[in-house]
Amino acid sequence: MTPAKIKTAAAAALFTTAIGLVSVSDSHAAGAGCGGASWYALSSKTASGERMNAAHLTAAHRSLKFGTKVQVTNKRNGKTVVVRINDRGPFIRGRVMDLSKAAASQIGMVRSGTASVCYRVVNS
Repeated sequence: MTPAKIKTAAAAALFTTAIGLVSVSDSHAAGAGCGGASWYALSSKTASGERMNAAHLTAAHRSLKFGTKVQVTNKRNGKTVVVRINDRGPFIRGRVMDLSKAAASQIGMVRSGTASVCYRVVNS
């Protein structure tokens, strides 16, 4: 490898680390994963163009297609909910999903604000 290519590869690795990106595992690429989740209840428009409604079972994910149905399980209590992806996010390191308040309520995480969850695509 030439010094220029090494410098370019090092810069790309540094940039990726700096912005918090991680490599995509096979399970994540297939629509499954685990990590932190939080909830939100805004009244603004989502990235899909629809108005956020905290009473609907929706969620934000960084890369899943809008309209994808995802089963989310709270690892602490085993409660599950199926949500529809309609927004992008979360933008905080370690979090894999932002849930609507209604979805967070169904899996028992409203009071804590965050939870460790696992998710899998059930319909795309």
